[in-house]
Amino acid sequence: MSAELDKQMGGAQDLMHKAVDHLVHELQKVRTGKANPAVVQDVKVAYYGSPMPINQVANVSLSDSRTIIIQPWEKSMLGPIEKGIFEANLGLTPINDGDLIRVTVPPLTEERRKELVKQAKHMGEEAKVGVRNVRHKVLDMIKKAVKEGTPEDIGKKMESQLQDMVNQHVDKIDKMIKSKEDDIMKV
Repeated sequence: MSAELDKQMGGAQDLMHKAVDHLVHELQKVRTGKANPAVVQDVKVAYYGSPMPINQVANVSLSDSRTIIIQPWEKSMLGPIEKGIFEANLGLTPINDGDLIRVTVPPLTEERRKELVKQAKHMGEEAKVGVRNVRHKVLDMIKKAVKEGTPEDIGKKMESQLQDMVNQHVDKIDKMIKSKEDDIMKV
């Protein structure tokens, strides 16, 4: 039974890592005062009738700290890319010059910075909830195993290891949110 618990602990570690990785991906989308290609990477574009991520129909890069350049591989994609950015409601205005699309990232107001910090903190809380849900499921399995005959001291040791794992991931999430908050509030 101990081998099964060890397997569950490994699975819990993987799920907690996935929650943190998801948070990293989501935080990249939160706009700071600088341009970042990740802001538009998940924008869907109609490509011959199918929605495709923008980075699969165009090259997305930066020309300076405030401008994102989107160069489609086919000129016919300029209109759909421009439309996709408008429809994504990112608060960004694409400028089509006939060859490529420029997206200028405006400086953030103090009010907008505070909204973005709240959004980042909310994402952090969601990641923590994901980590805690994993803990809850594994704790139930540990308690069930103890009822079925696994020694109590092994159960307590597993619970302690699980809590340490949760604490490490929650600390990592808190540091990521603090770093993002500092980045957003930096003028």
